[in-house]
Amino acid sequence: MDSNKKYWKGLEELNQTPAFVEGSKGEFAESIPVEDVLNEAGLSTKTPRRDFLKALGFGLGAVSLAACNRTPVHKAVPYLIKPEEVTPGIPNYYASTFNGQSILVKTREGRPINVEPNPNAIGLNQGLDSTTAASVLDLYDESKLKQAQLKGQDVEWSKLDGEVVKALNAAASSGKQITIVSNTVNSPSTLAAIAAFATKFPTVNHVQYDAVSYSGIIEANKASFGKAVVPSYNFEKANVIVSVAADFLGTWLAGEEHTQQYAKNRDYKSLKNGKMSRHVQFESGLSMTGTNADARIAIKPSEEGATLVALYNAITGQSLAGATANKKAQKGVALAAKELVNSKGAAVVVAGSNDVNVQVLVNAINVALGAYGTIIDLDNYSKQYQGSDSSFQAFLAAAKSGQVGVAFFLNSNPVYDYFKADDVKAALKQVPFTLSFSQRADETASELTAIAPASTFLESWGDANPKEGLFSIVQPTINPVFKTRQVEQSLLTWAGNDTDMYNFVKNLWSTQILAGSTKNWDAILQTGFEYKGAKAATAPTFTGNAAAAASAIEASSKAITGEFELKLYEPSALRDGRYGNNAYLQELPDPVSKVTWDNYAALNPKDAEKLGLGEDGKVTVKANGVELELPVVQQPGQAQGTVSVAVGYGRTKVGKAGNEVGKNAFPFASIINGTVQGVAKATVAKASGTYQLAQTQTHHTIEGRNVIRETTFANYLKDPNSEAGRFSDNHKTYDLWNKYEQPGHKWVMAIDLNACTGCGACIVACNVENNIPVVGRDEVRRRREMHWLRIDRYYTIEGKDQDLTKEKEIARASADLDFEDITVVHQPMLCQHCGHAPCETVCPVLATVHSSEGLNHMAYNRCFGTRYCANNCPFKVRRFNWFAYWNDSRFDNYLNNEFTQLVLNPDVVTRSRGVMEKCSMCIQRIQAGKLQAKIQNRKVKDGDIQMACQQACSANAIIFGDANDPESEVSKALRNERVYYVLEEINVQPGIGYMTKVRNTFEA
Repeated sequence: MDSNKKYWKGLEELNQTPAFVEGSKGEFAESIPVEDVLNEAGLSTKTPRRDFLKALGFGLGAVSLAACNRTPVHKAVPYLIKPEEVTPGIPNYYASTFNGQSILVKTREGRPINVEPNPNAIGLNQGLDSTTAASVLDLYDESKLKQAQLKGQDVEWSKLDGEVVKALNAAASSGKQITIVSNTVNSPSTLAAIAAFATKFPTVNHVQYDAVSYSGIIEANKASFGKAVVPSYNFEKANVIVSVAADFLGTWLAGEEHTQQYAKNRDYKSLKNGKMSRHVQFESGLSMTGTNADARIAIKPSEEGATLVALYNAITGQSLAGATANKKAQKGVALAAKELVNSKGAAVVVAGSNDVNVQVLVNAINVALGAYGTIIDLDNYSKQYQGSDSSFQAFLAAAKSGQVGVAFFLNSNPVYDYFKADDVKAALKQVPFTLSFSQRADETASELTAIAPASTFLESWGDANPKEGLFSIVQPTINPVFKTRQVEQSLLTWAGNDTDMYNFVKNLWSTQILAGSTKNWDAILQTGFEYKGAKAATAPTFTGNAAAAASAIEASSKAITGEFELKLYEPSALRDGRYGNNAYLQELPDPVSKVTWDNYAALNPKDAEKLGLGEDGKVTVKANGVELELPVVQQPGQAQGTVSVAVGYGRTKVGKAGNEVGKNAFPFASIINGTVQGVAKATVAKASGTYQLAQTQTHHTIEGRNVIRETTFANYLKDPNSEAGRFSDNHKTYDLWNKYEQPGHKWVMAIDLNACTGCGACIVACNVENNIPVVGRDEVRRRREMHWLRIDRYYTIEGKDQDLTKEKEIARASADLDFEDITVVHQPMLCQHCGHAPCETVCPVLATVHSSEGLNHMAYNRCFGTRYCANNCPFKVRRFNWFAYWNDSRFDNYLNNEFTQLVLNPDVVTRSRGVMEKCSMCIQRIQAGKLQAKIQNRKVKDGDIQMACQQACSANAIIFGDANDPESEVSKALRNERVYYVLEEINVQPGIGYMTKVRNTFEA
């Protein structure tokens, strides 16, 4: 690849729009409100010189601080009788589970404050996804119900229990169904409680329904192999991966587990051994997985099945009808098929479609490739998605016909996330008694007779069985904050069983799960999981009909073919909308578009130009009889003639932070071939007015300077130093700083651009660990997001050398560039802890200084907000507190209330208005690790100290440690030939080394 290739963060930077040019003139788009401060002091900018100097005498710092509030004093109240297990200042850790992932919950003085991966767990034992990292905030959500409700009124549990039992007896005596509608349940104790409930009431019917459905895969595996399951995948064993619209590194099935597997074939250790997988992606919208692909081909949703037909024909030598006519796709299929055939037994094809026929064809391809029993495992299958679209449709039909007497809703909200909400409402009106276990009066719960609010996972006893043979425990870390009750306890109570949940779960594990195990109950509470071992994976016999599937695909594709085609997708943060009130996730920039606090219509820039859309434009999207007006993101990589819209937004009854954020796109879906699918023929038209999205992609720009190094795998094998090249210009350098020996520790970091997928879990983990405030949509629009760590997303177009400094290049950018043919690089950017830090030189009060261990420190009490340091930072990683976010009523939707502030980490101070802040390299964790080693009378070992961002990374892209230890992982990583330092030519000597991005591209 050309080392002079230009990278750009967004179209505004590529085209140098007036708004971008104006906004990037300085680090701060707005000045400090000095006028307001002087007015508060009884002065003004027109005050006579003598009086004005009096104000200065009061303290220039006070003026610059913009009336900064003093840090409030909170008096500590000691324990009268200290709990035996609690030592003030020392954290406690509890093994638990969230969404099937084994985790450790960190508590301080009885408060859960953080979630970390369980390092000893089987399966996914590295990293978290963003939803898991943010989950602790939901415990302190004031929008949750405080107690049970009956007909919209708060009631005691005893009264609700009486009404529920009366309704259950009435339904049972009349022979009507008692239906429990839930999302996928893989908890053994929950299933046991439902079974005990069904023993008491034999007409119980359990319907599992997932808002984002995988019924197509389940039904296809039943037709193909006689096994109605979602298989497990092991991408670590794949040398070639072809994905057709499956965001397997993001939201498709177990994205974080797939990321861990995928990175092992592409990280610095793998490359050092001369090994790297090849990944080809066919898709319409640019997904997170697509940004990481070695080759990406943009296709329409109607072409997904046709692409797979062509791939099947090329691999098997068959000639099934309906193969793609898209020239780019044909070329991509020919190259991919050759690679797949050459890697039989170590190659796999996956598809994101929920169409049964598409998945049957994918199964046929993988059988031909020998992927079963190695990469695809139907024996140790996943249990995380078991929802059935047909079962839920049958429930609606039964309810409408009066066959259902009682309906319970467990972790399901179909009035919001089913594509025909009116059908759900009509069905519910025919059910005499309805109840939700929701923690809030959500869109469905508010329509029902009663609400029995469930406790959060942090307040509950339970378990999970996310994969065949793998079990993990859920244990409470705090007593229920409100008058809530576990779902299982409610079901047992209504069934006349007075067993408490602790004993119920313990008995189940002792008698069933741990039968024959060497572990006992106490050991499980410490380790958090039980793994019974993997079964021998087999290669099943294919009994499906590929020809019939191809024929059905051709027919259904024609139904969605149009001038525009709509594709719905699940966002990586909010997922199906269940996390809509989590402010950390709302403010997490989308991995691709970098939009926060909204969904939008993603269009190819060429299509936007044809529609006459300018900056901040809006469109009206119509599909399946539904119409929505949405803001537009001109998205490079989007297939022309397509529009992508995220589901999970448009909540109306989720809480103060999430209400009315974005638009609900679930109604665009429809039933195709018996399953719910998010594809449709659509019309897109320009709408009047404008809407400014809170988009961070060009905030803190590094103004076109070359900060990305990229090469091909072929070039890397020829010359490992290819394109990495530490700064080789031999010009003379000058230092303003004295040199000092660092005999103790020297804390540094290495970041592997080949491993980073851009998911953003590290951002959320950093926010939670370091008490970083959420500022909301309006402040993000003003470039005031407070994230200490950001992931810069850079675009480039292969074979096009775009010089953003030349008017000629700018003028031809939109006209000549093929915006479908895009490649992307993700680069985590945080304080580089420079050895020659420019920020330290300009601070007038020494608020930012260098430590003897190589870190750039901030003394918040010294800082009075001149912002000189931010202006002098070449990496633009410092943040200014425009407000006292923690006690300003304007931020009440996020973290500004005493209850929500219980999530704060007591080891990290909350910063005041007018103070600069930035990455501290988790100094509190460094100190804790050193103290622990001192207590144990030993030296700090490599791995004792982990950064929050490092710990959250499923791909192990972030490596931290002591450079003075030559055997530390970070020392070994920084000796890698791919390492370079961003802007090393200006000689600020960063403490963070990056590893060159390598793509395993097809060679001409």
